[in-house]
Amino acid sequence: MTQINAYLSFGGNCREAMTFYQHCFGGELEVKTFSEAPGDMMAGAAKDQVMHARLSNGGLLLMASDGLQEAPVKGNLVNLNINCSSEKEINSFFEKLSEGGHITMPLADQFWGARFGMLIDKFGIAWMLNWEKGGID
Repeated sequence: MTQINAYLSFGGNCREAMTFYQHCFGGELEVKTFSEAPGDMMAGAAKDQVMHARLSNGGLLLMASDGLQEAPVKGNLVNLNINCSSEKEINSFFEKLSEGGHITMPLADQFWGARFGMLIDKFGIAWMLNWEKGGID
C-alpha cells in the first residue's frame, strides 16, 4: 500500500535535529549534504547544509532537509503523530522528545482507551503520541 511519510524542513540545523530524533527513536540515520550532490544542481546552497536526511527504525521513517527556501515557519501547522506499540515505548519517546521542549498535554489515560500526550520539541515540531491500551507490552 502507498504510504505517507513526514518530511521536515529546517533552516540550517537539520543535522542537529535529526541526530536528536535518532537519540529519541533509535534507528539508522543517513545524511547527505548539498556538497555531495552531483554537478552544480545545488548552486547557491550552503555546501555543509543537509540536502536530505533519513531516519529509519522498523516502521518509523522520518525525512528532512535544510532546504533551499528561506527559514520555514516552526511547526508549519503540522503535528506528527506516533502510534506507539507499548507503554514503555510511549513513555520513553515522550520523555526524550520533550527534552528542551514544551509539553502541551502531559501523557495521561484518555477516554478513548489510549494513553496520549502532546508536546513541541526543542526544534518547534509538534508531536502527538498515542498508545492504544489493551495491546501487548
